Amino acid sequence: MTLEILTSDSLLPARHGFFTRKGGASSGVFSGLNCGQGSSDISEVVKINRARVAKAMQLEPENLVSVHQVHSATVVEVSGPMAERPKADAMVSATPGVALAILTADCQPVLFGDAKAGVVGAAHAGWRGAVDGVLEATIEAMQALGAHAEDIHAVIGPSISQANYEVGPEFLDSFLEQDDHNARFFINGEGDRYLFDLPGYGLHRLRLAGVGQAEWTRHCTYADDTRFFSYRRATHSGEADYGRLISVIRL
Repeated sequence: MTLEILTSDSLLPARHGFFTRKGGASSGVFSGLNCGQGSSDISEVVKINRARVAKAMQLEPENLVSVHQVHSATVVEVSGPMAERPKADAMVSATPGVALAILTADCQPVLFGDAKAGVVGAAHAGWRGAVDGVLEATIEAMQALGAHAEDIHAVIGPSISQANYEVGPEFLDSFLEQDDHNARFFINGEGDRYLFDLPGYGLHRLRLAGVGQAEWTRHCTYADDTRFFSYRRATHSGEADYGRLISVIRL
């Protein structure tokens, strides 16, 4: 089956893509393009899936670089293949021929590009990483490589939408403690529950950081099980594990 790759004109000419689950070799709950090395899927099958992604990005598999994601604000600079995956949640690069790959299954995959400076970035931004500043940290790391905030275009890929992101009152309180204006990203749910707008919050943080353009592809991972993996959907279904989507950018 052919891979399905979502792209954004604002990131061109950088080769990039938010890959859906279509076109992979995995089966069962991982059916499709599961690229999660930390999942309980068969490791050789995950390698096959990642090799297909690398081929689509016109790279050898070893040049498809990812990190050990830990919901942090840590960013690493990538100039070539890495023997081990450092604990981090974002990467930046000014090196042609190296692809930055982020894995998600509801959290925001965010791809960044400054076409003028020839600098790209990729971030895994769940609510914790976004609150702690992973998006701003990625922009700062890109600037250290010569990028300018006003020339950076940032695109949030498939993420869980507000309609499907139910949270408790303590979650709301933690955001209000940071800034009362964060109430705008919540609407009332059932009983004492709220619905949180993760992509809206991500766009807000990106725009405050001064990027030239910020957008969301408007794909909800939870709502479309034929195209996307979702941690929350898998949890609600009582599944033992879940696949990971991959989002990639390279010069």
